[in-house]
Amino acid sequence: MNEDDTSGERERARSGPDKTSGKGRPRRPAEPGGGLLMGRPFGVPVYVAPSWFVVAALITWVFGGQLDRVLPELGGARYLVSLFFAVAFYASVLVHELAHTVAALRFKLPVRRIQLQFFGGVSEIEKETETPGREFWLAFVGPLLSLALAGVFYLGMYAVEPGTVPGVLLAGLMISNLIVAAFNLLPGLPLDGGRMLRAVVWKITGRPMAGTVAAAWVGRALAVAVLVGLPLLTHTGALGNSTEDIGGVETVTDALLAAILAAIIWTGAGNSLRMARLREHLPELAARALTRRAVPVEADTPLSEALRRANEAGARALVVVDGHGDPTALVREAAIVGVPEHRRPWVAVGGLAQDLTEGMKVPAELAGEALLDTLRATPATEYLVVEESGEIYGVLSAADVERAFVAAMARPGS
Repeated sequence: MNEDDTSGERERARSGPDKTSGKGRPRRPAEPGGGLLMGRPFGVPVYVAPSWFVVAALITWVFGGQLDRVLPELGGARYLVSLFFAVAFYASVLVHELAHTVAALRFKLPVRRIQLQFFGGVSEIEKETETPGREFWLAFVGPLLSLALAGVFYLGMYAVEPGTVPGVLLAGLMISNLIVAAFNLLPGLPLDGGRMLRAVVWKITGRPMAGTVAAAWVGRALAVAVLVGLPLLTHTGALGNSTEDIGGVETVTDALLAAILAAIIWTGAGNSLRMARLREHLPELAARALTRRAVPVEADTPLSEALRRANEAGARALVVVDGHGDPTALVREAAIVGVPEHRRPWVAVGGLAQDLTEGMKVPAELAGEALLDTLRATPATEYLVVEESGEIYGVLSAADVERAFVAAMARPGS
């Protein structure tokens, strides 16, 4: 299975806004859980998940059994041919995902990585497309490339002798790419066809959320259909297999495969729906609304005096300024709490402050994803919020942003 995944939002939901770094990307120096790094085509890392080796072994075993019936003279060498088929098939899956990646980069959408895993591959695209037309095209290019590959393998069959190893391999790769294309064109999230359906509904209604809801519920219906229908089709021989060859092991295997596929589709549809609802509420995360009022104090001001001034002004934060009134540091809330009250007259605020860097200055008009991306670029506990003129507006606490973020996630969609 191949699917695009806006997991940038998913990672935000897991980690919160203050636990990441990099230009809008979560801190992943070694891509935990990503698997084995295979390369960086177009600058995008490609990982092979450990689960791939399981499915590669399964494909080798199943395809090897089929080869034993078609080419019995191969003997034990059939498993080497089967392993080659497994690798070639996933190379086709990689081409499918690279099509999504190239399209995303063409639309200036960052792609975190491509991962080949148990049921195909995932292109982790970090942002949503801006128009339904781009959404449709971004989803369609993957199945389109799989269909094109199936055509190439079909033409290649004319260049080799039928009933030979190359002929069987080309036929298998043609059929597998047709299956990949057909499966991904099913109109339900998280499949490519689901994103295409989302784009169509978005275009008709003018509301991306309406498209997501429709495609997600169709995806859930598909999950139920796969869970019930796939074992039924196999057991009745509707897929072209002989019912006489179906035994207890095959029945259990088909049911397990259907359950795994259905769970993946159901979970992906639910994640897409949840993240879409979260994005609806992201604009509520506005720097101006979350900023604490602050009072300017000089570095040698005793903490007790600084807190007295803040209480009088109704402020909840302290900004250290130089002799010209320009901000130089922020007094950390955690550091204030750590100073016992009886010592506060003897502790200068400068000793509790964190020097300001350019990345710790946040425009007051930032909101939504732009605000989260800015905070990720420079991890800190507090940020100085400034007006366009450079005037101090207040201090933004990362803890306040995280609490608002969690509240937005918990709020039901409109």
